[in-house]
Amino acid sequence: MAMNVSEFIWKRLQEWGLKRVYGYPGDGAGGIDVALQHEVDAKRIEYVQVRHEEMAAFMATAHAKFTGQVGLCFATSGPGAIHLLNGLYDAKLDHVGVVAIMGQQARSAIGAHYQQEVDLQSLCKDVASEYIVTVTEPAQIRHAIDRAVRIARDRRAPTIVIVPNDLQELPYSEPPMAHGFTHTGIGLTVESHVPDMKGLQAAAEILNSGKKVAILAGAGALEATDELLEVADLLGAGIAKALLGKASVPDELPFVTGSLGLLGTKPSWDLMKECDTFLMVGSSFPYSEFLPKPGQARGVQIDINAPNLSLRYPMEVCLQGDSAATLRALIPLLTRKSDRSWRTRIEKEVASWWDVLRARAMQSAKPLNPQRVFWELSPRLPENAIITADSGSVANWYARDLKMRRGMKASLSGGLASLGAGTPYAMAGKMAYPDRTVIACMGDGAMQMNGLNVMITISKYWKQWDNPHLIVLVLNNQDLNQVTWEERVQLGKGKTEATQSIPDFPYHKYAELLDLKGIYVDDPEKVGAAWDEALSADRPVILEARTDPDVPPLPPHITLKQAKAFLASLPTEPELADVIRGSAKEMLASILPSKKS
Repeated sequence: MAMNVSEFIWKRLQEWGLKRVYGYPGDGAGGIDVALQHEVDAKRIEYVQVRHEEMAAFMATAHAKFTGQVGLCFATSGPGAIHLLNGLYDAKLDHVGVVAIMGQQARSAIGAHYQQEVDLQSLCKDVASEYIVTVTEPAQIRHAIDRAVRIARDRRAPTIVIVPNDLQELPYSEPPMAHGFTHTGIGLTVESHVPDMKGLQAAAEILNSGKKVAILAGAGALEATDELLEVADLLGAGIAKALLGKASVPDELPFVTGSLGLLGTKPSWDLMKECDTFLMVGSSFPYSEFLPKPGQARGVQIDINAPNLSLRYPMEVCLQGDSAATLRALIPLLTRKSDRSWRTRIEKEVASWWDVLRARAMQSAKPLNPQRVFWELSPRLPENAIITADSGSVANWYARDLKMRRGMKASLSGGLASLGAGTPYAMAGKMAYPDRTVIACMGDGAMQMNGLNVMITISKYWKQWDNPHLIVLVLNNQDLNQVTWEERVQLGKGKTEATQSIPDFPYHKYAELLDLKGIYVDDPEKVGAAWDEALSADRPVILEARTDPDVPPLPPHITLKQAKAFLASLPTEPELADVIRGSAKEMLASILPSKKS
């Protein structure tokens, strides 16, 4: 049966295994919309209609992160295509494959300053630097789709296909066997994922000779849990995690030191600053100041992407390859260390750190300590839960206080650290795994930016899920809290209320307007019960926690420069008494974790 160009697009994408698309319609993509409806009616593809195109790109990115498949989104021309950009940059910076289909004005109008005419090729050339094409002939669409999907999948990057609207309903024609045409296919890509033996032996020599080995696991190690644990056992090593690698190894293990970085833990800081050997697996962790000092440790790095190698630390041996496959090949070359004193020390520090976190969480606040909200959630997390977090101070508590267990998934906007990604990530996680409980951890700034929007999408689709449990936690403190604390500590300035204070909003009541469940808590003794109620609800929930903005997200290591800047901020601090109170309590809890007030 003859197809038009738009019909071929959806057929070809399905042949590549792409069966879910996130998007929003418009006349610049009218033919694509009509063809999609036929596929939805036939139940060959699932369409998730978002409220804003940025959410479509975030959801496609999260789909790729959670499933390992290529994410798919589409939008109309002009403003619709522009709105996709932020989510596509999220995919680019976190190295995941997403294909975006964009509409465009008619070919005859391009260059005429036509309504909604935007030079998408120029606009998107950075975000889709691996592949972007504007289709001008029906015979071109086959190789455009094939290359977009293959490159997105194999290069782990966003790609874009732009389709003018007058082309969308033209009859599709196969490229002829003639000069000037090309014939692409969907054949399997077979990659070499394991470095050669010479490189493996060089890496093993370094790791075997080390006495104090530190491992950093990132997003590229999410499927290498067993291998990471075996290597750590052989080497007597501790494992720290980049934020995107939070689910790589369980936090219940005594040698897992938790997150690394400004949002990280003191055991992870100590692990990096005291090791003599450093193994970095599947991570492009950006903050070199949290890694060993150059020359302090001999370094080995494993990464599938060659440009990431020796980028953050001067490595002695770089192994380009898949994390799990490379570690499996490396394990037979490693010698079990008989001296376990380094491991014993790590385990004592980790145990002490969990006591510190509990003490911090149990400190009183006005009215709620945000850490208490996460501390109460952690033991209640259902098996195989999916947790997302937004940017902001909420990411600190997500990174430190939640204990990941095997089988759970977790993610956030890492390299881009975009505000507003937490709820679209949660929506994508739930669409991909409708039987799992999904929890989005949001600050009120992110919730006002994008979260309220996504709740409408959740209300549209939740009844089709096998398990209705999707919980959106909102920390309501009426402050853009992470930036407030960054300005205090980095710039030596008090809170700038004109930019940092945000309006109050009844988030739990908004849930009820959407026929969802709303829960409000402002009593620390009722936080656990609030989580129990949310986790047993018969529909998605907004759990609004009224939290104290003056509880500081203390970094794992406070430098003299940071301390001086914080003290300098106090004379201009409009919330001076509360800031001093909150900071003093957190510092006391760190020193005397058995004490609480």
